[in-house]
Amino acid sequence: MTNKFNNWERLVKVIERFGLSINSFALSLGLGRSENLYHIRRGNYGISEDLANRIISADPDIDRTWLLSGIGNMLKSDPVNCDRLPFYRDEMESILSHLDNYEPSDYIQTPYATGSDFVVRSFSRPMSDPVTAANDLFLKRLSGVYEVVQGNEHVLLVGDRVVWRMVRYIKDDPTKWRLVSRNRENFPDIIIDVKDVKAAWRVIARIAILES
Repeated sequence: MTNKFNNWERLVKVIERFGLSINSFALSLGLGRSENLYHIRRGNYGISEDLANRIISADPDIDRTWLLSGIGNMLKSDPVNCDRLPFYRDEMESILSHLDNYEPSDYIQTPYATGSDFVVRSFSRPMSDPVTAANDLFLKRLSGVYEVVQGNEHVLLVGDRVVWRMVRYIKDDPTKWRLVSRNRENFPDIIIDVKDVKAAWRVIARIAILES
């Protein structure tokens, strides 16, 4: 079973494996009600640690990493497949707005991020740990802004600017998003108009390159 990168799509695969309706599935996990599952379908929430723990307790063959992030395979018993991904060593801010004009620096053979389209290097400080010199981001191109899921990390082309942040919806204003960094003390939130987003990529995985 190959991975899915949308929270609800992954959850549907799990429910189908159990062979239950949504309501029966919720009851089987001891949730009492299925409203939380419908919130995931609407994109309001992701799959929580608690929900993941309940699912894995009921079926230990389901892979936790896949369930929470979409990386890898649904089942631990599935063979691990490798992808050969184009790798762009140049800083992502300088190439993502016109990626078609660039040739990959290399190709990466990896089993860790099946479904990614390519790998690009980022020196962005707002999303980096203090000891990180750069990050290699495994990116999946989204068809439109409607595929952006709240709480997930995304790289967005906003006007002429490329930004890597966590996306938060703004209550009562669907026309705007709040972009949040890992280091909010030094890098304040950014408010953007959704209509200004020209392209979006989901961050499937990242590999930190530590400072020497």
